[in-house]
Amino acid sequence: MSRDQHTVLRAMHDLGLATWFGGNLMGAVGLNKAAAAAHDSTERTRLSSIGWSAWWPVQGAAMAAHLIGSVGMLRADRGRVATGPGAMANTVVKTALTVAAIGTSVASGVLGAKIGAEAPVPSATATDPSPTTPPDVATAQRGQKPLQWVNPALTGVLIVLAAQQGEQQRTSSTVRGAVGAGLTSVKAAVFRAA
Repeated sequence: MSRDQHTVLRAMHDLGLATWFGGNLMGAVGLNKAAAAAHDSTERTRLSSIGWSAWWPVQGAAMAAHLIGSVGMLRADRGRVATGPGAMANTVVKTALTVAAIGTSVASGVLGAKIGAEAPVPSATATDPSPTTPPDVATAQRGQKPLQWVNPALTGVLIVLAAQQGEQQRTSSTVRGAVGAGLTSVKAAVFRAA
């Protein structure tokens, strides 16, 4: 694989993951809070649903780009993943967390669609029902509330693991370690001979 192809795959991986993380975090921190500030309690679920519905196609594209980049990079780096210290463990954990993040994102989207389909309904916030919220919407909101934080947490950990993988690929630390070990061996041999 050429360096240019690898750069495209890495960019898809990184930009997809950054968009996925950033959009979920902004939605939980900004969009849901803004919707909660609506004076009319029936507008809270409607406004939040409009924002999340607009975001979902972008998030879907970001998730797809991340997956394409991840699979492509894994194919390109399969030798390093198989033999590099810690690379296989990192890849297994990262894969499991990616599957979990996809699952929580889809679950969040399904719950959001249920809330949006019933909106506008009275609600305390975008994710907190009021006593007058219909039971099916209240149930969806109670499921949505933790997911709004689980999604950015999972994708945030994926960013950290991607950074760790990037550090594992640095040739300077590998070369420095090999040179250092070689110099130590030469030094020991010189002292034994003397």
